[in-house]
Amino acid sequence: MKVKQQQEFNALPFARKGRIGFTLIELLVVITVIAVLSALLLPALSSARDKSRKAACISNLRQIGIAIHGYAEDHEGMIPYGPVAPPFTSPADFYPSTGSPTSLLSLRNGAPVGLGLLLKDYMAQSRRAFFCPGSDQPLDADAELGRVGNTQAQGSYYYRHAGVTQLFHSPTNSPQNLQLENLGLNRNGEPIRALVVDSLFLCPPDLASFNVKPRTHHRLRSANVLYADGHVTAQGNSEGRYTVDLQSFSELRDAFSRILKVFEHADTVP
Repeated sequence: MKVKQQQEFNALPFARKGRIGFTLIELLVVITVIAVLSALLLPALSSARDKSRKAACISNLRQIGIAIHGYAEDHEGMIPYGPVAPPFTSPADFYPSTGSPTSLLSLRNGAPVGLGLLLKDYMAQSRRAFFCPGSDQPLDADAELGRVGNTQAQGSYYYRHAGVTQLFHSPTNSPQNLQLENLGLNRNGEPIRALVVDSLFLCPPDLASFNVKPRTHHRLRSANVLYADGHVTAQGNSEGRYTVDLQSFSELRDAFSRILKVFEHADTVP
């Protein structure tokens, strides 16, 4: 019996004798197949991940919209506004003018501002909704929320209130266009409709020492917009209309106007 088995073994092709591993060629073939499959699957997986994050962002904005409507019901129809901007003392102060569009949740003195006015009574159980899951930069939402009440904290979304574009402007009276049902007209004479939008902000790298850094979302391909009636839409950004591009130092003073321009474009979208 053993002799017969030995004869059968001797009859096997040389390549199969005494080998339990892969040859180099076989290994290279396997690696090539894996690489091809990865090249085919990764774009699909990346696209699915982007769509999931965009959907989560839209959900966040809807929650914020519900909170704004709840706030208006409790405040004679007015959307969140203010507070009065403190004296401007540093380029790191992102709210030098009362009523300017802002992504802040609190000021350097810790006081809630803009959408931050919703935190205590309207968004206490969904505070992370102020942060877009599609951020293009590392984001620690919990650390940022921990700043609220102590120092300046920043969310992922620009909030539009009052439409102030001047630097160092503090009006003595509340503006007229704060009623949720009648927000007035924008600078182009169109009805104000857009209230909150993904921040797509670019700036010079030298400003990082003042914590002024690029803050973009969805790979700059789109921006989600919350409207006054509570609905949210995803807007393509192929032409950069939702990007606040301030990479030139000479354009920094025009920041608020550029942000409002983004909102004014969103106002025209059906």
